[in-house]
Formats: sequence, C-alpha cells, structure tokens
Amino acid sequence: MATTRKMLRRYTTTALADGIKRARGRMISPLQRALGHFESVFIDHACFRLVYSNTYRISPNMYRASQPSPSHIREAARRGVKTILNLRGGRDCASYILEAEACRAAGLTLVDFPVNSRDMPKKETLLKARDLFATMQYPALLHCKSGADRAGFMSALYLFIHEGVPLERATKQLHWKYGHFKQAKTGILDYFFELYAAYNEKRPTAFWDWVERVYDPVEAKASFRSREWADTVVDRVLGRE
Repeated sequence: MATTRKMLRRYTTTALADGIKRARGRMISPLQRALGHFESVFIDHACFRLVYSNTYRISPNMYRASQPSPSHIREAARRGVKTILNLRGGRDCASYILEAEACRAAGLTLVDFPVNSRDMPKKETLLKARDLFATMQYPALLHCKSGADRAGFMSALYLFIHEGVPLERATKQLHWKYGHFKQAKTGILDYFFELYAAYNEKRPTAFWDWVERVYDPVEAKASFRSREWADTVVDRVLGRE
C-alpha cells in the first residue's frame, strides 16, 4: 500500500512537471514566463539555491556554484566572470532558458559541457575538458545543479590538470562541505582519482598517459561500490541529478 502511494505521488508530480513544461514553451508570453519561473523555483529546486548558492572561489580564475539564477549571473559578471561553464548541458528546462538569457544580457559566454555524476568519466570527456580549460576565457564559473558532485569533480580536475595543484589537495573539492557524499553513487567521481593515485604510486605515470593507455572506464565502474544509506540520502532525500 505504501509503495502504491509513493508511485502515485511520483506519477502525479511527474505529470504536473510535464504539463508545466509544455505550457511554458520557450517562455515568450507573460503567462509562459510565469510558468517558467514556477518550474525553475519549485520543480528544479531554485527555491533552495536562492537561499544558498553553494558558490566558492577556488582560484583567482575559477568559481564553482550550483545552478545560477539570473541575479547570480549578473553578480558573477560584476565580479569579472567572462565564461559560465554549464555541467548540466543544454536542456529543455526553464532554469537553462533563464540562464542563457541572463548570459546574453550580461555579455558572458555560456559553454554547455555535460558531465555525469554517477558514471566513470569517459576518456573523450576528459580530453575535451583539457582542451576547454586551455582555451576558455577567464575568470570563469562552473556549475551543475546543486554545486556538489559534478562541480566538485570538474573543480578538482581543473585545479589538477590546468593549475598544477597537487592531486591530494585538488580532490578536496569533492567534500561533504559542498554537499558531496563519497559513500553514495556519486563517490564514483572520487574513485576515478583514487584509481590514478594508486596506480601512480606503484608505477609513476603522467596523468594523461594513464588516461590514454591504462584507464578503462567500464572495468573501473564494475569495481566501484556505493553504500545504500548514502544512495538513499543523495537520490531520494536530496533529489540529485
């Protein structure tokens, strides 16, 4: 009975979200814009991010944050930010529509670079990130939805491969103080760096040589284990992507 009620609530919530998404379209009319703001605030959880944006400056050239609102983007522009790196990717979501509008209005470059929070990073994603960090305009702000997992991974990767910060220090960007749970499925991001550190300790190898010649995402994922209690917190309580 309890399971049936949960399934019914989930179905009702999904149907409501889909209905609002269809009605707001590209948010052109006043009514559509009102529906879009409702979607962003209550369905995409901007109500929490407006209170706490999880924004940190991790180096002179890089900030990390949760999904920024238009006001957050205007503030970033005032701080001198030139590029917004969107780790959620381009999508049919009111938060993304508002983000793109705000970036255009503020003269910021919006880069859509989707990253997965529950899978081993693909080799091509890592190589593209290296090229992106080498060519993007700084200062920059990178973000995912909550600013915890994907933002933590890419912050660590940026500090390690682009700024030369020691790996042990760079991976502190994946920390519970940002809302990241190493014990959950999202801990696979920590595990990626741990695999390299362990291999490098036994056989000193440059990071990119390891990525291209040794790293096997499928094999690595198969050897990773999360904890059920942490998965419940991250997936069901916090509702992370």
